[in-house]
Amino acid sequence: MRASKLPPTDPLVMEQRPALTTQLAVACLGAGVITSFAVAQGQNPLTALSITLFSALAAVMVGQVI
Repeated sequence: MRASKLPPTDPLVMEQRPALTTQLAVACLGAGVITSFAVAQGQNPLTALSITLFSALAAVMVGQVI
């Protein structure tokens, strides 16, 4: 039986994936609350969704830099 050769895993990269997913989920939830309020006040849902996605991605990018 041959042993498969797996590339060495970097523990920092392994920890970064769940952190990135968690940051994105929290950012989307936070922005989604404000988006829901804006849509309830009469804003276009497509505009509100685009603002939500932009703010969530910006929050994750800032979180990765800091």
